[in-house]
Amino acid sequence: MIYVVRHGETDWNKSGKMQGRTDIELNDTGRLQAEKVRDELSGVKFDLVFSSPLKRAVQTAEIITGSEPVTDYRLIEKGQGLLEGVDLDEIKRLKLMPSYSDGDYGVEPWSSVKERINSFFDEKSELFKGKNVLIVTHGAACVRIRVRFEGEPEDGNYFLLIPPNCKCLVYSGNQHI
Repeated sequence: MIYVVRHGETDWNKSGKMQGRTDIELNDTGRLQAEKVRDELSGVKFDLVFSSPLKRAVQTAEIITGSEPVTDYRLIEKGQGLLEGVDLDEIKRLKLMPSYSDGDYGVEPWSSVKERINSFFDEKSELFKGKNVLIVTHGAACVRIRVRFEGEPEDGNYFLLIPPNCKCLVYSGNQHI
C-alpha cells in the first residue's frame, strides 16, 4: 500500500500565503494534524518512508513514523517563483490563478512537476511492491500523484485535486482506496 500525505499546516497556510519552496516549519496545528494521522495509521507498519526535503514535510513524516524519512528532491513542492510569499487572495484578485501555472512569474510548470513525480515512481515502483510506503509531500506533488493513480481531472482543473493539510490518500497498485 502507498500512503500519500500532504504535510501539516504552517503559518503561511494559515495566513493564506503561497509557499512554494520557501522552507516553512509546521505550526502547532500542523503538528497536531500529523499526530492525528499517526494515530489513525497506528496499525500500519511502514517499510519505507519518503518525504520532500522541505522542513514541513520532514517534520510531518517524523511525527507520523517516529523516525527520519528518506528525502527525495523530486517530492519537493512546485516552485512558485515570484509568487512565493504573496497572499493567495491577492493572486486571485489579480487573476493570476490558474493561468500563472504555465511558467509565468518564474513558477515551475505543471509539466515539470509531472516529470519529477513520474521519475520518482518509475524508479521506485519495484521497490514498493508488497510494502507499506509512506510518502509525505506537498499540494502540487499530491496532485500529480493523484493524477498518476486516479487519472486526469475531467475538467482540467488540477487545483481541485489539492488535498487539505495532512490528508492521507491510500493507493494499492493503480487503484485509489
